[in-house]
Amino acid sequence: MGRIGISCLFPASWHFSISPVGCPRILNTNLRQIVVISILAAAVSLLYFSVVIIRSKYGWLSKDKKFQRYLARVTDVEATDTNNPNVNYGIVVDCGSSGSRIFVYCWPQHNGNPHDLLDIRQMRDKNRKPVVMKIKPGISEFATSPEKVSDYISPLLSFAAEHVPRAKHKETPLYILCTAGMRVLPESQQKAILEDLLTDIPVHYDFLFSDSHAEVISGKQEDDEAVVEVNIPGSESSEAIVRKRTAGILDMGGVSTQIAYEVPKTVSFASSQQEEVAKNLLAEFNLGCDVHQTEHVYRVYVATFLGFGGNAARQRYEDRLFASTVQKNRLLGKQTGLTPDAPFLDPCLPLDLKDEIQQNGQTLYLRGTGDFDLCRETLQPFMNKTNETQTSLNGVYQPPIHFQNSEFYGFSEFYYCTEDVLRMGGDYNAAKFTKAAKDYCATKWSILRERFDRGLYASHADLHRLKYQCFKSAWMFEVFHRGFSFPVTYKSLKTALQVYDKEVQWTLGAILYRTRFLPLRDIRQEVFRAGHAHWQGVSFVYNHYLFSGCFLVVLLSILLYLLRLRRIHRRAPRTGSLWMEEGLPSQKGPGPL
Repeated sequence: MGRIGISCLFPASWHFSISPVGCPRILNTNLRQIVVISILAAAVSLLYFSVVIIRSKYGWLSKDKKFQRYLARVTDVEATDTNNPNVNYGIVVDCGSSGSRIFVYCWPQHNGNPHDLLDIRQMRDKNRKPVVMKIKPGISEFATSPEKVSDYISPLLSFAAEHVPRAKHKETPLYILCTAGMRVLPESQQKAILEDLLTDIPVHYDFLFSDSHAEVISGKQEDDEAVVEVNIPGSESSEAIVRKRTAGILDMGGVSTQIAYEVPKTVSFASSQQEEVAKNLLAEFNLGCDVHQTEHVYRVYVATFLGFGGNAARQRYEDRLFASTVQKNRLLGKQTGLTPDAPFLDPCLPLDLKDEIQQNGQTLYLRGTGDFDLCRETLQPFMNKTNETQTSLNGVYQPPIHFQNSEFYGFSEFYYCTEDVLRMGGDYNAAKFTKAAKDYCATKWSILRERFDRGLYASHADLHRLKYQCFKSAWMFEVFHRGFSFPVTYKSLKTALQVYDKEVQWTLGAILYRTRFLPLRDIRQEVFRAGHAHWQGVSFVYNHYLFSGCFLVVLLSILLYLLRLRRIHRRAPRTGSLWMEEGLPSQKGPGPL
């Protein structure tokens, strides 16, 4: 029986022979089939191995987006990790008419996608409370003594400095933005206050604070989902796109009232004069980090109305009340309101509440009658409405609102009016609000005071709130329904202080807008690093491909070598020798002589 000797490719100590009879069955089958099956098996193994490697290294890309949104909601109310060096910070000081508040915001490193905005959140301390502080009075109180402004605002900045990690101070932008209280001051007084801030703050604090970071802002700057069709500003000739519906904002402070909402469609005007006025009220904001991208361009109507805040409105009401009463007394020879025994009957004060108005050394005595409907009627002329179409307070232009496909949030006085005393903040219902306000106004002051002493109202509601709740309820109702023309059947107004556990203030929008280009800086800094990391990943996968390829080549070489040996064995005569195939002489004995 012939034998196959295998000695090639192996060391001498590994030499051995295989007998075809005693070899396994597999060598007696068609070796071409073996080769094909082996190649397929190797290819499948290589593919599986590669998929496992890639998924293990890049599997985070396939995480569920809904879970990510849920996780963001949860982590948003957790304490800010101040030990994380990748967290950035920003500070905004809201210098309002009645006081100043400081807000500290934070955001993680940008994800590198130029189409995404910074994920800015309100910073939370170790007790998970928002890092916010308020002081009184308003900054405009220092109009005649601007040199004291820095000392006035110092407690706010020290508060922020305690919460922002020291190592982050020099890269943390600080914005001091003054609103309606400062806008009513002469420009010279505004300038003096800002100069004091710009001079003194950099001496005592290391925050990133330049000349453009302190200013008196305009009313435009203060400020399975529904979708809308939007004509992107600047490309009205193109087809409308469909994107998520935005929410409108109503904000009533002490001095002014603001309204802001997106105008998705191209608007038309009743006259050329109206069009000219509208240019100052329609603002286009690009919240993207690239000015050439229109994905985040919004056309927004923003209007602010000085004198229409809750406190300013009461002051206007009292001024007119005082002047008209004095004039009537002179013409009719009466003494109404001049003595406590003959007070002026004020429908906008709770029943039997006594109050006084003092002007120019004179006192006008008031007593409330608690007539909510009469109070509303009395306040209607203060709206200064005109007969022109598409107008609101003071006859100012207002683009149409699609009430059937819109959503608005009411902040500040809209929330205080509905929640502090009436305890019905949240979803606004005009009929329920009217009934609650009527009941409150018609309740005797002595009963309201007793309820207050028993702590039945919101913890931050004070006697000032109780006294003027009737007036402010009527004022809010008239501004919303008559001034801004929202129907009494409108169901999509929510009064709130927080949205998804975030205190929504115009300061959040301010820092979002002012930091919109920061992602570009982060992206540029990460270009080389990200590219290097990419090639590291490619190298990692490539090395394993190379190893698998080499393994496959060796396997094929062995199989081809076995196939060659089998062919040699088939061609050799039974009595012949393997060596004859190589052209060597036969190992038989010598022939006959």
